Amino acid sequence: MNLRRPLKWLLPLLVLSLGAGSFLYLKASRPERPKPKPKEKVWQVAVFEAQPRTLSPSLTLYGETETPDLLQAASPGAGVVTEVRVRKGQRVREGDRLLALDPRDFQLAVDQAQAEVLDLEAQLKDLDLRHQADQAELAQEQRLLELAQAEVTRQQRLKKQGLGAETALDKAREALGGQQLKLISQRDQVDRYPASRRQLEARLQRNRARLEQARLALQRSQVVAPFDGLVASVPVAVGDRVQTGQILLSLYAPQRLEVRARIPARYQAEIQAALNAHDQLTARAEMAGEPVQLTLDRLAGEADPSGIDGLFRVTRGSEHLRMGNLLKLHLQRPPQPNLVAIPFQAIYGNDRIYLLKDGRMQGLDVEAVGQSYPEGGSAALLIRNPEITLGDQIIRTHLPNAVSGLRVKVVGS
Repeated sequence: MNLRRPLKWLLPLLVLSLGAGSFLYLKASRPERPKPKPKEKVWQVAVFEAQPRTLSPSLTLYGETETPDLLQAASPGAGVVTEVRVRKGQRVREGDRLLALDPRDFQLAVDQAQAEVLDLEAQLKDLDLRHQADQAELAQEQRLLELAQAEVTRQQRLKKQGLGAETALDKAREALGGQQLKLISQRDQVDRYPASRRQLEARLQRNRARLEQARLALQRSQVVAPFDGLVASVPVAVGDRVQTGQILLSLYAPQRLEVRARIPARYQAEIQAALNAHDQLTARAEMAGEPVQLTLDRLAGEADPSGIDGLFRVTRGSEHLRMGNLLKLHLQRPPQPNLVAIPFQAIYGNDRIYLLKDGRMQGLDVEAVGQSYPEGGSAALLIRNPEITLGDQIIRTHLPNAVSGLRVKVVGS
């Protein structure tokens, strides 16, 4: 009885001990499995070869079309519009009649000025005839004076001889004095002839100018196109009463259009130096899907801290433009050496790219010089760094976790 009770407790303990020992033995004797090694991830990228060369950075500008040769036909005088043959936006050819005022409003001034001229011409002829008569009369008065002087001398001689009376001598002297006054008056009238003629000639010249002015106003009352152009505006209609100087019509030649665009101050010195060196700076734009070619002609006469206006001459595509059009221009700046054109997705931030070196990314800081918009090609960013050499592989795939040393694999070029 006493022996069975210890066996009842020892037997389960023995079984548990044997089980635990067997487990520990099996665990300790199992074969050890090798630990897995972490595999480095390889990112797939596309690359392109660097080709440093001399390129022209492009500067994007925004400009507006205008013209320095806008013709604004003004009314030469007060009148009534009797004819309007054109409308805004209409193309006209040189010599086309565009608009007319009532000629009667201007013919009256012509007739009046013509009458004044004829009257003054007649006065000049009358003055010349009177001058000839005055000269003849002056000669006659001179002869009469000589006779009067001779009569005084004769009466003085007779009186000395006791043959003449004092009254006869006094009458001779009185006649001589009167004749002297007549001669002075006649000579004064002859002497005034040049001044009188100059006065009439001045009045005649002034009235002839008025006549030409009236004729010119009559001619300008019929507005005729002086060149092939495009009608910008017609602010009047038939029946309108217009005043002197009032604008009747605006006209411009499309081939004389210019584009005014603001050039930032940071580029002003560079652009000015190129113009001073007589370098031709071209620009491209589009209007309604049609190409427009331009050339920088000059810089404006005034600038401010933000920059200066550039005036561009349209060399091709002016037929697609109108005054007031807004254009996006790509100005070709002066060429610069050792530039590399890269796609925009290859740049990180504004100044970093990655090269492919021994299967890994290698970061490189660069200077972004500008952009390039080749005709018929894709836009590109122009960068500079003396460490970039011909044939270097630049990674064009933009990776969000890009860092120097990242392992990559080329899948395209």
